[in-house]
Amino acid sequence: MAQLWKGRFKKELAKETNDFNSSIGFDSRMYEEDITGSIAHARMLGDAGIIEKSESEKITAELKNILEDIKSGALEIDLNAEDIHTFVEGELTARLGQTGKRLHTARSRNDQVALDIRLCLRKEIDAVSDMIKELIAVLCDRAGENTLTIMPGYTHLQRAQPITFAHHLMAYVSMLCRDIDRLADARRRMNICPLGSGALAGTTYPIDREETARLLGFDGISQNSVDGVSDRDFCIELASALSIIMVHLSRFSEEIIMWCSWEFKFIELDDAFSTGSSIMPQKKNPDIAELVRGKSGRVFGDLTALLTVMKGIALAYNKDMQEDKEAIFDAVDTVKMCLTAFIPMIKTMTVLKENMRNAAARGFINATDCADYLVAKGLPFRDAYKAVGELVALCIDKGLTLETLAIDEYKKVCSLFDEGVYDAINLEKCVLCRLAPGGPSPQSVEAQIKAARKFIEK
Repeated sequence: MAQLWKGRFKKELAKETNDFNSSIGFDSRMYEEDITGSIAHARMLGDAGIIEKSESEKITAELKNILEDIKSGALEIDLNAEDIHTFVEGELTARLGQTGKRLHTARSRNDQVALDIRLCLRKEIDAVSDMIKELIAVLCDRAGENTLTIMPGYTHLQRAQPITFAHHLMAYVSMLCRDIDRLADARRRMNICPLGSGALAGTTYPIDREETARLLGFDGISQNSVDGVSDRDFCIELASALSIIMVHLSRFSEEIIMWCSWEFKFIELDDAFSTGSSIMPQKKNPDIAELVRGKSGRVFGDLTALLTVMKGIALAYNKDMQEDKEAIFDAVDTVKMCLTAFIPMIKTMTVLKENMRNAAARGFINATDCADYLVAKGLPFRDAYKAVGELVALCIDKGLTLETLAIDEYKKVCSLFDEGVYDAINLEKCVLCRLAPGGPSPQSVEAQIKAARKFIEK
């Protein structure tokens, strides 16, 4: 297939150059967006009187035929073409002759590719957002089942205070809700139409940029033609949002990996989402979680690649920018692949409630509640903190817990203690009493679940 720019050159392009220059191997996925953009452009050309209305209609009709043929498999994309834009225009010209050649009037590949990638990524953002909403819904379901499932909360990976498994899961829901917000923000800034910017300096034809923007569902048009073709902020911003999603999935994966180890044994993954060892028959490995954790680095690398490509190129378009698609498409595909495996893994995992409760009973995670008990009796918090610290040290020496320590020992440290302390340090009560919004009490968690469900339904 001939190159669109061939007229200037006297020699055939070397195969090595063609292979290195070609982008159809990765931009062919934008065939629908390329044809959709071309249909809008052809309609605008006819409406503006730049080409005959009859020609505009013929081009539009044949582009729709080409789209259907590709989708049905009747037309195979030629991977020898330079890019998807060249392929579609070449196929159109082969079918319509001179009329097909009129499509590219008042348009450059520079604003064409800037349009196509926005159309493509806009659709991908919607797909990723829907998958995150599905994960949020699953987490809300699992949280609803575990509002009374006591577990230790951690700081520094040391047992800290009692919470519920529901409360812990809802922390990830909060993160994922922010992820959806970030994707929505990126989509809003992305949803600006660059078509009509030409190569960089617009066009002398009386085009109607607002019409093409409207036909393609954009919120407006780019205000500067140089920026219109050279801007890839939207790719970088999306890659950043995707990287943060992977941070959250990776942190969650790390906890899943720990929780299903024998040292924790808080959960057990379904056999369908685990693998074994080739040599150790007893093994049940959390490979899905480990792969998600590992693939986060791949998405971070895509973001770094985009930043590095864009940081040193002068305005306007440069061939370096062809690298944008491989990086951002890989980031999108990786996140979608991770979510596809992650969602059912969470949905099917078994929560080992007794093991969580047993772990919460050790580690003195009710020490803060014990101090608060003294504060309620009028002791300043710092004095209460010191008294409970002495009690913990005493328990460690004697191999006891705060629940099993005799009341006489309590009174030796502070006379304000009485039998009521045992009720105050009961783990269930420690959780139930944390009624402040955002806390681990069942009422608070149920409010969090309700808010999250309302957010994803909005």
